[in-house]
Amino acid sequence: MLITGLAVGAVLGFVMQRGRFCVTGFLRDILTQRTWRGVTALLVVIAVHAVGLTALTSAGVIDPVVKDFAPLAVVVGGFVFGLGIVLAGGCASGTWYRSGEGLVGSWIALAMYALSSAAMNYGPLSGMNDWLGDVTVNATTLPETFGISPWVFVVAIVAVTVVMVRRFVLQDRAAPTPVTLAPKKTGLAHLLTEKKWHFYVTAAIIGVIGVVAWPLSAATGRNSGLGITTPSGDLATWITTANPENWNWGVLLVVGILVGSFIAAKASGEFRVRVPDGRQAVRSVVGGTMMGVGAVWAGGCTVGNGMVQTSLFSYQGWVAIVAIALGVGAAAKIWLKPDQPYNPQDVPAGTADDAAGSAASAASSATPAVSGVGTSGSAVLTAPVLSASALGVVGAPSDKGGLTDLGDGRWKMDTLGAVCPFPLIEAKDAIKRINLGDELVIEFDCTQATDALPRWAANDGHEVTQFETAGDAGWVIAVKRGA
Repeated sequence: MLITGLAVGAVLGFVMQRGRFCVTGFLRDILTQRTWRGVTALLVVIAVHAVGLTALTSAGVIDPVVKDFAPLAVVVGGFVFGLGIVLAGGCASGTWYRSGEGLVGSWIALAMYALSSAAMNYGPLSGMNDWLGDVTVNATTLPETFGISPWVFVVAIVAVTVVMVRRFVLQDRAAPTPVTLAPKKTGLAHLLTEKKWHFYVTAAIIGVIGVVAWPLSAATGRNSGLGITTPSGDLATWITTANPENWNWGVLLVVGILVGSFIAAKASGEFRVRVPDGRQAVRSVVGGTMMGVGAVWAGGCTVGNGMVQTSLFSYQGWVAIVAIALGVGAAAKIWLKPDQPYNPQDVPAGTADDAAGSAASAASSATPAVSGVGTSGSAVLTAPVLSASALGVVGAPSDKGGLTDLGDGRWKMDTLGAVCPFPLIEAKDAIKRINLGDELVIEFDCTQATDALPRWAANDGHEVTQFETAGDAGWVIAVKRGA
């Protein structure tokens, strides 16, 4: 039965990779994008989980056990974990599936996360758990506290989720449609490995996977469902000690996530070994360590607490996700800044004359042809403004804060190796440096940016004149400044 852990993990890893499911990004967007659109996807997971787990519990199939609430450990641990996932570039599950995409920075963060969680659970840092974890209150779940059926809370969370999903689906329909990459596959291969997965659909699938996971895990003696932190620590402990007690369903689950995401990334052309720069490598080390320490303190990560414990309506789950969100918000304020922040006194905004001149220059250059309509209904650009090979040519010296002048009002920004959300942060800052009508040509290899950059351009009134792949796990997008 242990092999079912590997199977569930592989499906979960495939779904998360294709759906770009990133709880870190969802929480971060509350502050950086002023939207709860992503958090609504997390609510979908919780709602589906809540329905399924409550039904299984009512039927006597599973018997979840919730510990007494440890407020200090959960709040401090959640906050530390939130800080760590921003530095590491992804939460626990996100770090696992991005490792399957070939991101060496995620490999580093994953190693430190597994080692630090093992040290907290079984090693020299285990005393830190007692330091905060021994402070508990006699409270486990909201249904128990109020003495009412958990189905009351299930109905409430489902109702809130439906309202939120409807709101943002209608909002997305009313917003400008982002440009998508031209399809290269057809049929099932296109649907599974190329077509963009809507993250509400992805969230619903993840919720179903979580429901199925619990009885399969329980059948092996592990009375729990989806979880990342303890299994990661168990894997590190088993690798170093070969203790058979640490080889369990949860270990195979996280290994399966890596396998599934690798299969998805290879099939979609999104796998390539990408080595981070020194700064990101350091962030991965520090962030991964903070993730392990914080998650063990809090009793779980964005999966164990944010998806599972919340669906059980435990105090631990809901307080932890709030603490994690606060940590993410603090980290975003401290670290998520462009390398060379735009200063309008250094680079004046484009004037009307500048815009007219740039428009005339753009008119004299080749304009991409619109050959069809993408799967989401948006125009698909197939004739590039600038070939990918031409981007390797070094242009004239730039006075635009690190941008390379390609001539004819085109400016190149290289974000290769940058992890989410830095390509978007740098692009939003760089577009201010060029004149109205000029083009910002961005090279990037962050898979999440394939959605973030076109969506930003559409929402902010810029025109995408080129969007194409540039080899495995590489893309080029050209954005003409329109505002």
